[in-house]
Amino acid sequence: MLYYAFLFLLLAIVAGVFGFGVIAGTAAMIAKAIFVLFLVLFIASMLFAKKKPTTNIYTNEKQ
Repeated sequence: MLYYAFLFLLLAIVAGVFGFGVIAGTAAMIAKAIFVLFLVLFIASMLFAKKKPTTNIYTNEKQ
């Protein structure tokens, strides 16, 4: 997902350099939306991730 955000950002920069303002603005808006979505999902996965209890492989006891 982050790959697509950077891809649309690059598209916006290239379109802006060549003078395609509408395409550059649209691509920049899409890149920003995808990046924000990536951040929200990343933070949610960090907050709601369940940590597995570690076990000792030799005694099979939880630490």
